[in-house]
Amino acid sequence: MLLLRFYDDGLAQASYLIGCQATGEALVVDANRDVEQYIAAAEAEGLRIAHVTETHIHADFVSGSRELAQRTGARLYLSDEGGPDWRYAFADQAGAVLLKDGATFHVGNVAIEALHAPGHTPEHLAFLVTDTLTAAAPLGVLSGDFVFVGDVGRPDLLERAANYRGTMEIGARQLFASLRRFKEFPDYLQIWPGHGAGSACGKALGAMPQSTVGYERLANWAFHIADEDAFVVAVLEGQPEPPKYFAEMKRINKEGPRILGGLGHPRRIPATRIGGLLAAGALVVDTRAAADYAAAHIPGTINIPLNRAFTGWAGWLIPYDRDFYLLIDHARGEAVETAVRDLAMIGLDRLAGYLDCDAEMLETWRASGGALSSTAQRTVHQVRELMRAGDVTVIDVRGRSEWEAGHLPGVVNIPLGLLPDRIAELPSQGTIVLQCQTGSRSAIAASLLEAGGRSAVANLEGGITAWRQSGLPVVVESPVPV
Repeated sequence: MLLLRFYDDGLAQASYLIGCQATGEALVVDANRDVEQYIAAAEAEGLRIAHVTETHIHADFVSGSRELAQRTGARLYLSDEGGPDWRYAFADQAGAVLLKDGATFHVGNVAIEALHAPGHTPEHLAFLVTDTLTAAAPLGVLSGDFVFVGDVGRPDLLERAANYRGTMEIGARQLFASLRRFKEFPDYLQIWPGHGAGSACGKALGAMPQSTVGYERLANWAFHIADEDAFVVAVLEGQPEPPKYFAEMKRINKEGPRILGGLGHPRRIPATRIGGLLAAGALVVDTRAAADYAAAHIPGTINIPLNRAFTGWAGWLIPYDRDFYLLIDHARGEAVETAVRDLAMIGLDRLAGYLDCDAEMLETWRASGGALSSTAQRTVHQVRELMRAGDVTVIDVRGRSEWEAGHLPGVVNIPLGLLPDRIAELPSQGTIVLQCQTGSRSAIAASLLEAGGRSAVANLEGGITAWRQSGLPVVVESPVPV
């Protein structure tokens, strides 16, 4: 048996290829939209992708299962658990094989058994994997978003992200029952999870790529709570704000993702058109590093740096119902391809084009009469003095649980992803300072306010980390009960 793990840093998402080297068949589990990577890997190993499946209807990325099965002629397997409200709408059209708890299929000499593990979602499956040529017992489990390294899948997403009211407590109790069943597996059983550290599908995911049932029984907090009611409180407490785009992903993946036929390449637009685009009200996203944007940028643009966090913040801040444009520093090799791929992962397909953006382009803009803006940076001591004088409003744009764990005295908490919908709550007069953990999220927040017409905006350099290092006081809040 061959096991290959594919990991997308921007999504903190893992997918897997399991191959039988004796027969040449392969299975791909939880494919994302970049299906070429699986096809290329299978070809390199002399394998044919004959089977495709996924653990559940994903909320954090567009599934590539449908497209991969169509491209390769593979048989598609989908969950038939969770009741009629949680069935894949495209299953019949795609000729999918529907799986119930205990259903099995073979990838050559490798046996795959579906294990219904509801909690994160009602239809969620895990897959027990047995290499029948070496042993009769399973060697590992593809746990999807059920069990992670150090954590478990959050049961509140359907309610908090997709607006299915009354589902998070039910999900928490289902998750407790699923874990009790899972505890009965042998210690040696390997766990291959669907996400790693940084994913919003849990609150404390570890960075290790895999684990075992025995180790998680020792180290995972969720395995240590024997009382169901106490588990419900614990698993719902402290979960990060679910990105707004999660609801869109649920809809797309349930109804059936659009077949791309390749990620494509956006058209390059002359830099001289930037003024016309902004005048027409176009959304223009500057993908340069935060420091470069802060030093000089074209007014009306927003900044989402093209780094590991790009996918998540793009999903929060770029609407799905309108075209948008990117400013990209062409000195960065393959930056356009990277941006297109990251956006496609979460279904942001309305990229209308990109414009080259570097120092020369900005100077040309300025020389032609266009204004350039910069974002003010303030040290912790400068902000402290402004706060003492009552001359500033400080907005903490971290998540609620981060704010509760320690924040600047008297500051308001508006998580970055929610800021566009709450700008009207901010005072219309005076300086607004944005603050986060280290200054990166607050830099994006400052760009949003500036693009919305606010001029007296600044970013707290180093965020609360610098504040603490300077010995200044922080306030700790008691969490609000779920």
